[in-house]
Amino acid sequence: MTASAEPARYIGRFAPSPTGPLHFGSLLAAVASYLQARSSGGQWLLRIEDIDPPREQPGATEAILVALERYGFAWDGPVHYQSHNRPRHDLLIRQLLDSGRGYPCSCSRRDLAGARRGSMGVIYPGTCRNGCTDTEVAIRVRTDDLPVAFVDRLQGPQSQQLERESGDFIVKRRDGLIAYHLAVVADDADQGITEVVRGVDLLHATPSQIHLQRLLGLPSPDYMHIPVIETADGQKLSKRTGATPVPDRQHGQILVAALRALGQQPPAELAQASLDDIWDWATANWEAGILAGKRQISATQDPLAQAQNGLW
Repeated sequence: MTASAEPARYIGRFAPSPTGPLHFGSLLAAVASYLQARSSGGQWLLRIEDIDPPREQPGATEAILVALERYGFAWDGPVHYQSHNRPRHDLLIRQLLDSGRGYPCSCSRRDLAGARRGSMGVIYPGTCRNGCTDTEVAIRVRTDDLPVAFVDRLQGPQSQQLERESGDFIVKRRDGLIAYHLAVVADDADQGITEVVRGVDLLHATPSQIHLQRLLGLPSPDYMHIPVIETADGQKLSKRTGATPVPDRQHGQILVAALRALGQQPPAELAQASLDDIWDWATANWEAGILAGKRQISATQDPLAQAQNGLW
């Protein structure tokens, strides 16, 4: 009798962009992905997604790494920098073009101003599908209306008809930079990621990424999209909405506040414990299912004040 194959070891990741320091919203994604990996006995990789230099903030990468260290995160292996994988990204772009699944597109935002819009923005009308003559072009990927379906660990069954709901999407920008969809698909595959844990604001992007994985013959990881922090006026807490960096003090209190925001129920005295003890408790008691179906967490801009006031 042939022995059954051992299940693949869990490999998770946290992949911040260096467009600003770590804030409380991104801390939640880091905590959730870390605990999902550690509670599964798996690896947790750290990737800096530095492929958009115009949006990057000087010193942000170092600030993110320092903050993660001071909150007690311990990643496996060296930090991976997405920009170092550009040759691989270019190879996949060439693969899409050579197979006819990708094509040059010269459309500008002005050209698409009158295009139909959907829940995810402008729906590309296929203007350049049959060719364009401009030399300054983006590269788009062909889509179709076959449903791209998957089951998210927290948000349940999901499905999109890409051609109808978003249209052909960009994988290489007109300025020559690699687009997020292509880079994240390539790097997740190359790093052997088995589950992607990230904010629910990226849930809509997942079918496009699964479509790319299928076109390129890459494996699809599992997905778990956690709720995002919202400000008092209903906006996602982010660098764009003025989110402040996580405090560089009282790390235990903030970490326990993050656990409470993620629906966990740490005892009150845990906020005074060492970071090692907090992480030990969190790993042993992690229950991601508490977040099932939840998309938003209400918050102020100051997680330390909420922690001290007992709101988390």
